[in-house]
Amino acid sequence: MALSIASTALSRIPNRELPLIKFSSGQISKFSSLGKSRVNATKSGISSVCEPLPQDRPLWFPGSSPPEWLDGSLPGDFGFDPLGLGSDPESLKWFAQAELMHARWAMLAVSGILIPEWLERLGFMQDFNWYDAGAREYFADHTTLFVVQLALMGWVEGRRWADMINPGCVDIEPKLPHKTNPKPDVGYPGGLWFDPFMWGRGSPEPVMVLRTKEIKNGRLAMLAFVGFWFQAIYTGKDPIDNLFAHIADPGHCNIFSVRLCTRHFGFLNIVRS
Repeated sequence: MALSIASTALSRIPNRELPLIKFSSGQISKFSSLGKSRVNATKSGISSVCEPLPQDRPLWFPGSSPPEWLDGSLPGDFGFDPLGLGSDPESLKWFAQAELMHARWAMLAVSGILIPEWLERLGFMQDFNWYDAGAREYFADHTTLFVVQLALMGWVEGRRWADMINPGCVDIEPKLPHKTNPKPDVGYPGGLWFDPFMWGRGSPEPVMVLRTKEIKNGRLAMLAFVGFWFQAIYTGKDPIDNLFAHIADPGHCNIFSVRLCTRHFGFLNIVRS
């Protein structure tokens, strides 16, 4: 799971190439040129940059038929919506943005857990424990930190909300007379400040590839964080210790034998009164 947080956008796909995508099932698919009419004619209006996926794209359940509102215009669209929550276009837009933000926060959270754990083992940090980090003493009291964080996050989330209501209204790109700035895409800040190498502003096909990689890594990071949380509760150890314990004795230290694994390694339960 730790490897899933690594960025997959470090190598730019040339704009002239039509990318090949190899899926976990072994199938190799190429984004076909479906015409510019579909690029800007998505039902949800999520993106004006991405090339929609072909109708024969891989689905979460092979042989199933995707719902009509999941037309391949969203990154990571594998036709999964058994409850029909995205049947309303406006709701689908909000759900897509919510998933994207949760995915990015989860990738940051997993990085913030694993990197300090490794630094502690290398001797650069001492007494690190992510699980009870909120209960420790810092440079200011908890109330002050909470108020400052609430104000900062409120300001950021307010601007993000405004950008979703009126796309482009919070654009901070420098306005130069000889340069035409690209149309901002909600949820994907770019330009000079957030995309200086212009990886996210290529032709539609590579952009969809990169955004699909981002959301897939983000979904895996969300599952990883939930796993870290349950591990901390039931074993009292951090993810790296649990990984080493599983590698040393996979038959006894796994998800089906938590209590046995805890007794075997003499771990203390992290739940404290």
